[in-house]
Amino acid sequence: MAGSIIPTLRYRDAHRALAFMQEALGFDLAMLVEGQGSTVEHAQLVHGTGMVMVSTIQDTEFARAVDEGRDPAGRGMVYIVVDDPYAHAQTARAHGAEILMEPEEQDYGGAAYVARDFEGNVWSFGSYDPWAALAD
Repeated sequence: MAGSIIPTLRYRDAHRALAFMQEALGFDLAMLVEGQGSTVEHAQLVHGTGMVMVSTIQDTEFARAVDEGRDPAGRGMVYIVVDDPYAHAQTARAHGAEILMEPEEQDYGGAAYVARDFEGNVWSFGSYDPWAALAD
């Protein structure tokens, strides 16, 4: 689909990230390409009509250009639309997510919560659908 935005997150332990995203955050693994050793060369996880790509942090020319000496882990933030943020937060917490903001109703509509994964990436889940709001 032209114009789709697909966040890409890199982890030191990408296999752990894949398990966390499936168990705690409700993603489905759509593709997994194993790299050398115990690395993930490329993975695609879907949640509804959205997708996130994941890989293991590696010392490559691309990574060095992107990172410019900064820590590449734990710098992303993703918002995902879910039907029930309250139930979703309970599942995420039960699987080790650090809940930074408990689920609550938002002034702009819907409810939302914010969690952090084990490498510092921040995930925001809410029932507010920005696409639906644009259609109004």
